[in-house]
Amino acid sequence: MNDFPRGFDAIHKVASFPSIKPAVPERVIGERRRFRTIWISDVHLGTKGCNHELLIDFLDHTDSETMYLVGDIIDGWRLKKKFYWPAEHNDIVWRILKRARRGTRIVYIPGNHDEMVRPFAGMDFGGVEIMRAAFHTTADGRRLMVLHGDEFDTVMLAHRWLAFVGDAAYHLMMKLNGWVASVRKAVGLPYWSISKAAKHKVKNAVEFISKYEEVVARAAGERGVDGVVCGHIHTAEFRSIEGVEYWNDGDWVEGCNALVEHFDGTMEILNWPEEVARRETGRHDASEKVSEAA
Repeated sequence: MNDFPRGFDAIHKVASFPSIKPAVPERVIGERRRFRTIWISDVHLGTKGCNHELLIDFLDHTDSETMYLVGDIIDGWRLKKKFYWPAEHNDIVWRILKRARRGTRIVYIPGNHDEMVRPFAGMDFGGVEIMRAAFHTTADGRRLMVLHGDEFDTVMLAHRWLAFVGDAAYHLMMKLNGWVASVRKAVGLPYWSISKAAKHKVKNAVEFISKYEEVVARAAGERGVDGVVCGHIHTAEFRSIEGVEYWNDGDWVEGCNALVEHFDGTMEILNWPEEVARRETGRHDASEKVSEAA
C-alpha cells in the first residue's frame, strides 16, 4: 500500500464519500437527460487540467442506467509527484457514488494513469465495480468491448520512460490551456481548447491517432465483437474500420466529451461545451423575448 500515491486513499475508502457534503451543491434540474448508458474517461482528477466545472455540470444534467468510467479517472502519475486534490474533485467522486446509490450500475476500468487500481479488478468499492475490461450489449443487440486503450499504445508498451516525458510536456500544455480558457471566460467567450486544436493540426499527432484507432478496431474484430469503446488519446471519435465500430469517448481535460447510448441503441458523442453554449443561448433568447413582451 505504501507504493500507492496519497490520492489512492480517495479510491480505497470511497465508501465514506457519500457522507461528505459537496462543496458544489448538486443542482436540482427540472428533468435530467436520461440515457441507457454513459461512457466517460480521462478525467484526470488530481490535476489542474481536469475540467471539473464542466464535468460537474454534465453530471448534474444527465443520468443513465449504466455508467462506464473508462480509465484515467484519477491521475496517479501526477499525484505521485505532487498532491493536488481540490474540493471539486471530491464533488465529482461524490456525484458518481450517489448515482451508484440511486441504482446506476457503475463500472470502473482503470487506465495507465490510474493503474494502481488495476490489482483490485473484480472487487466492488462503494457500489463501483472494478474491471480490467468489459463487454457491453446495446439495446439493439450490438456487442461492444470496453477498455481504456493504453494496451494498444506503442509508446506505452515499448518506451514507458518516453510516455512519462510526454506526460510532463502535456501538462505544460494543459497549464497554457487553462490560462487561455480563463481569459476567454473572463471576456465572455465560450470554452475552446488550444491543445485540442493543435493536436488536429500537427501531422504526426493525426497519423498516430489514425493508426491507434485502426489497431484498436482490428483487435476488437479479432475478438468477434461488433465494436469497441475506449479512451486514452483524448480524441472523441466514431469510425467504422473494417466493419468494426470504433468509439472513443474523449476526455474531460481538452474536449470535454461523453459517449452516450440512447434507449433504442443509438450511440452519440456529446461535446459538453457546445451543449452548455446552446443552453446559455436558449436562456439569453428566452430572456430577450420576456423583455420584449414587457
